[in-house]
Amino acid sequence: MAEDNVLEHLYQVILSRRGADPAQSNTARLFAKGKKKIAQKLGEEAVETVIEGVKGDKDGVIAESADLLYHLLVLWAALDVKPDAVWDALRSREGISGIAEKAARPRD
Repeated sequence: MAEDNVLEHLYQVILSRRGADPAQSNTARLFAKGKKKIAQKLGEEAVETVIEGVKGDKDGVIAESADLLYHLLVLWAALDVKPDAVWDALRSREGISGIAEKAARPRD
């Protein structure tokens, strides 16, 4: 199964947990706590991934990356962000230097 298919499948599983019993599903528990808590958990997982990277722990990075991606998909689902919208955004950046892409972003 290709990576995007794994993520698509996980996203569908996550969507199926919306409205489920929080006592039976960690994903449902996250949804019940709201977007702020989901975003906080995503941040925690990002920090844990960074820590493992700084330590140079490949297995730790793999495990924390899986947690990070899971929590990212939960946040997407909570905000009704479809994976295809993210894939399209990535595709639109293909062939554009990161410096040029950043410079083209609107400034506040």
